[in-house]
Amino acid sequence: MPGTSPRDIAEAFYEAFAARDAKAMGALYADDATFEDPVFGRLDAARTRIMWRLLLGRATDLAVSYAIEAADETTARVAWTAGYTFGQTGRPVVNNVTGTLICRDGLIIGHKDVFSFWRWSRQALGLPGLLIGWTPFLQARVSARARKTIGL
Repeated sequence: MPGTSPRDIAEAFYEAFAARDAKAMGALYADDATFEDPVFGRLDAARTRIMWRLLLGRATDLAVSYAIEAADETTARVAWTAGYTFGQTGRPVVNNVTGTLICRDGLIIGHKDVFSFWRWSRQALGLPGLLIGWTPFLQARVSARARKTIGL
């Protein structure tokens, strides 16, 4: 059982992520939690748990590293990196992300990941990502496809 400080929760979450343990990650979210990132947009706790389960279930070569940059009584900010092969194209991706976890009563109630969608799309999609990865059109298209995989 993790400690209840945001630093402890972040440590438990990213250790579970590195171990590809979606169940442990999901257990750290409060039932009223939200998640947001540039690909999936804003999700409720149930969809967030599904997202992690699907992403980690498909991952064949995922490597996660992280560093907790700051933590106070309610929030932890974590710099994390995921290296993996993007399944749709077979292209290698190294995604550098800043995650902010807002915690209450020993659980995550808000989780926001920020990263460069254009940088990600150049790696994951190749030439299309390079040419139009910066456009709202491509981001919306990728987001719609990702959200469809989790039932949205």
